[in-house]
Amino acid sequence: MLRSFLIYLSKAAWAQNLVTNWGFAWRTASRFIAGTKLEEAMRVVRELNAKGINATLDHLGEHTNTPEEAQQATDDIFATLDALGTDPDARCNVSIKLTQIGLSLDEGLCVQNLERILARAKQNNTFIRIDIEDTPYTDKTINLYYLMREKGYNNVGTAVQSYLFRAEADTRRMAQDGVPIRLVKGAYKEPPDKAFPKKADVDANYDLLAKILIDASIAFNTKLSANGRIPPIPAIASHDEKRIAFAKSYAEKAGLSKDGLEFQMLYGIRRDLQEKLAAEGYPVRVYVPFGTHWYPYFMRRLAERPANIWFFVSNFFKG
Repeated sequence: MLRSFLIYLSKAAWAQNLVTNWGFAWRTASRFIAGTKLEEAMRVVRELNAKGINATLDHLGEHTNTPEEAQQATDDIFATLDALGTDPDARCNVSIKLTQIGLSLDEGLCVQNLERILARAKQNNTFIRIDIEDTPYTDKTINLYYLMREKGYNNVGTAVQSYLFRAEADTRRMAQDGVPIRLVKGAYKEPPDKAFPKKADVDANYDLLAKILIDASIAFNTKLSANGRIPPIPAIASHDEKRIAFAKSYAEKAGLSKDGLEFQMLYGIRRDLQEKLAAEGYPVRVYVPFGTHWYPYFMRRLAERPANIWFFVSNFFKG
C-alpha cells in the first residue's frame, strides 16, 4: 500500500512541486543522486573508478512534455557522451529513458533522437543502456532496440524487469540474439494481470532470468571490455544478497569467468557490497544519476526500501 502510494507520488506534479521546494528533501535525495551538474557526476565517476568500480551515467529526466524538452534532454545526453569522449580513461557508459527523448510524444521523434544518441556514443567510444520503463512502453522499447540493431548500432543494450509475467519470454528472445540486458526486479506500479504480486515469485523469476543471461554470455563468449565501457550480456542489477549469491554460484557452476557478467548497484546504496564484490574480482558498475529532474527517481527509491523512508523523515525533523 505504501509502495503504491509513493509510486503514485512519483508521477504527481503537485507532490513534485511541494517536495522539491523543501530544502531537507534535497539533503536526503543527494544520498542517491550525484549532484545536479555533469561536473559533479564526473567527479563521482572518477571516485568510483579509483576504487575499481565502473559507472553508468544517467542525466535524470522522463516523460518530456514537448518536442523542445525532448530535444533539450537529447542535448544533455550529448554533453554527457562528449564528456566521456574527452576523458577516455573514465570507465563509464550512459543510461537513458526513451520517454525522456520523446517516446510518449511522438515515436518518430524518439527514433530520430535515439539514433543520433547512438551515433554520438559510437563517436565517443561508449555504450548506451536503454532503461526499461512501465508496461505501456515495454513493447515500444524492445521494438526500438531492435530497430537500432537493424540500423547497425551494436553499442546498445536494454533491461528486463523480473516482476513482469512477460519477462521470461522477453529475456529468452533477446538472450538468443546476444542482447546486453540489465536485469532488475522492477520499480513501477503495475496491474495484477501484468506483474507478480508476491516478492517470492519476483525473486524466483529473477534467478531464472539470471540463469538465462549467464548461459547466453557463455554461448556468445561476452566479457567486459578492457576500457570498462562495453558490458557483457548479463548485468545483475540488485542489492539483494541472495540474488547476487545465486548468480555467482550459477555462473561458477556453468563455467562463466568473472568478467563474463557484471553486478550493478545504485549510487549511495550498499557501498560495502559494491566494494566487496569488486575486491572479489567481479566487475561492478554503479548507476550514477544526476541532474535537476531528480524527484521521480528519488520517490521510487523511497518506495523500494522502508529504510530510505525513515532516512527521509528523520531529515524532516532535523529541519
